[in-house]
Amino acid sequence: MRILGIEHVAVATADLDEPARIFGQLLGLSKQRTEDIPDQQVITDIYATGSGKIEFVKPTAPESPVSKYLAKQGAGIHHIAFLVDDLRAWLRHLRQQGVELIDQEPRTGAEGFLIAFIHPSSTAGILVELCQRP
Repeated sequence: MRILGIEHVAVATADLDEPARIFGQLLGLSKQRTEDIPDQQVITDIYATGSGKIEFVKPTAPESPVSKYLAKQGAGIHHIAFLVDDLRAWLRHLRQQGVELIDQEPRTGAEGFLIAFIHPSSTAGILVELCQRP
């Protein structure tokens, strides 16, 4: 099992227009795609940085986890996603170590990646996503 790198940093936002202006127009990053993810109740704009991505995450429902995050924390970094070689093996390993997981099994996230979140109580207060290429 290996961590292959940082896949993306996700930023929670109530509006996708301002990040598009700053990161797309001002900084010249290339927006790769916009994706609606109904089961997570978010829309994402994904920008390439050359060595990873920035994912802006906007909630689509007031009860979504990102809406709750914005109400509590305000806009800002929501999670860090690490690309792994074998997500299921990582989840088994973390469970054996007593790590609290949000997702016991992988689910499909943006760009078709398999994803699973580790609870921030087990990662020094940082929401961590592990992801594997489709």
